[in-house]
Amino acid sequence: MLRIAVVGSGPSGVYTAQALVQQPLVPGILVDVLDRLPAPYGLVRYGVAPDHEKIKSLQNTLRSVLEHDRVRFLGNVEIGAHGLTPERLLGLYHAVVYCVGAARDRRLGIPGEELAGSHSATDFVSWYSAHPDAAPAGFGLGTRSVVVIGVGNVAVDVARVLARGAEDFRPTDVPHPALGALTGSAVRDVHMVGRRGPSQAKFTTKELRELGALPSAEVRVEPADLALDPAYTPVPVTDTVRPGRDPAPSASPLAAVNRRNIEVVRGWAGMPDQGRARRIHLRFFLRPVELLGTEGRVTAVRFERTAPDGAGGVRGTGSYEEIEAGLVLRAVGYRGVPLAGLPFDETSGTVPHLAGRVLRDAVASPGEYVAGWIKRGPTGVIGTNRACAKETVVSLLADAPRLAGRRIAEDPVDALRAAGHRPVEWPGWLAIEDAEAALGASLGRRSVKIPDWEGLLAAARGVDGPSRT
Repeated sequence: MLRIAVVGSGPSGVYTAQALVQQPLVPGILVDVLDRLPAPYGLVRYGVAPDHEKIKSLQNTLRSVLEHDRVRFLGNVEIGAHGLTPERLLGLYHAVVYCVGAARDRRLGIPGEELAGSHSATDFVSWYSAHPDAAPAGFGLGTRSVVVIGVGNVAVDVARVLARGAEDFRPTDVPHPALGALTGSAVRDVHMVGRRGPSQAKFTTKELRELGALPSAEVRVEPADLALDPAYTPVPVTDTVRPGRDPAPSASPLAAVNRRNIEVVRGWAGMPDQGRARRIHLRFFLRPVELLGTEGRVTAVRFERTAPDGAGGVRGTGSYEEIEAGLVLRAVGYRGVPLAGLPFDETSGTVPHLAGRVLRDAVASPGEYVAGWIKRGPTGVIGTNRACAKETVVSLLADAPRLAGRRIAEDPVDALRAAGHRPVEWPGWLAIEDAEAALGASLGRRSVKIPDWEGLLAAARGVDGPSRT
């Protein structure tokens, strides 16, 4: 019998646990899914926008795995410099699979990035998702204009949350302080800006179309921006395409998703003012060069106009434009974070591996594996983690005869407690769910997330915690 630790309870971790207990080659595998947080599900709980209830329902699938009779959830267990070392963890289990994601956002590396009002989109998402590490003070939504730098799905999510009416979030699990801030928001203009054109943007068409479906906001696109894209062709006079809908299929050499994206954006170009309360401005071929500010706070972003360089990239043109903003959110990608005690490739932001086996000095380390973003980088969608996890599990199972001979602790939980850790097990998580349902009922809402460490841990242990509103 093998006892395996999976570090991380997001999709990659849970899919790894599922692949381990469902495979028929090595029967009886026991899996402990460890997480630094007392709540499971990773980015499905703390990264998916609250109005994306269909995607958030993936929690039900992940839940069924964590309730498997050979899977055990152990929250509130930190691995790394301030917690359990990988070396010590490997003494408790036959093998460890690290599924710790890519938690660090990329920076712009331009002057003014340190100004107040300049944040990562990751921090903003954590705030409205009630991540317990999020700054409790929230974000300054007293400004009329916000700039979101980036044209991927995270940027689209952030722009949509800023432009959507706060009442739309009352039926969701958004934390009450964030709901209050969104209700009092003065934001009227959200500028989502990319350095390249719509044919190279990373958002998916479904996410993009949602911007055009907001009843309280309208999407504006500069036709001059689109004209710079080599893949762009103006809408013929005889075309009767409705905004946000695809016209007839074209012979464009673009990939299908890129072609759909540019056609959706093309439908918005030149649309007349509809007089709605908020506006989402999609801007392209603008590269941020400086955040401007007064008295230590951002007031605008200076962009350089770019143009296609003929090789798939862009070049600066020496022409500049400033967009007013009291809040700037960068959404330009993620990067893995080194975990103390594990090797790390600073260039790729991943743990070196061979088919999921961790490599130390180019040699596979017995019993150590990776899956998810820390293995392959921040690429793919949630479902991509299934195939990634299966590859790692195949490697682990091939090593099983050798791993089974390792001496480990009789019960890792006893060893964790003896070392001073206080794991939150599945009943503790169910107690958090009950507390969040009760919190929502007290506020006249559905279940509402508890946004702080003290409240989560108090709920898990069945005691009264601090105010959760």
